[in-house]
Amino acid sequence: MAKKKAVIDERIAKATEERGVVILLKGNGKGKSSSAFGTMARSVGHGKKCAVIQFIKGRTETGEFKLFKDHPQIDWHVMGHGFTWETQNKDQDIEAAKKAWQLATELLSDASYDMLVFDEMAYMFKYRYLEIEPVVEALKNRPKDQSVIITGRVMPEALEEAADTISSIRDERHAFRLGVKAQAGIEF
Repeated sequence: MAKKKAVIDERIAKATEERGVVILLKGNGKGKSSSAFGTMARSVGHGKKCAVIQFIKGRTETGEFKLFKDHPQIDWHVMGHGFTWETQNKDQDIEAAKKAWQLATELLSDASYDMLVFDEMAYMFKYRYLEIEPVVEALKNRPKDQSVIITGRVMPEALEEAADTISSIRDERHAFRLGVKAQAGIEF
């Protein structure tokens, strides 16, 4: 343990840069948004100002929304109309994506926000509702200390190249495939 401590202490001593980070939470497993909101809660616990933009989820009855919507340190924006297979209206979905991105660009240029969560943003690239280049450019030009978390199953390569941390959440088993109905407090 003494040798391990020395190695870890050396790594900690070498990490001297102070700045915000871009975190991607991807994969087919359950828990990407939950992880993002948990990290945001940690940030709020340290007195940080945060904002959430939900690019797809169009519901306001989720547990996270109910918990955080009135928090003075969090601005919460439900911008989507639901998952694309539910809306069946591509034009509406594209318009919602553009409005969400417009708000995101405003937040990405506002240094008063310490952390931004762009929930389910990766779908915007998969379905070609948004171009990736302006997003990567905005991430590169955001305020130095601002962190951004982006969730979604599959991330474009350009977004992965711009990220500081990438975590993949794997699906090994899901209760839904066993016939268990989605339930409040677990899935939403």
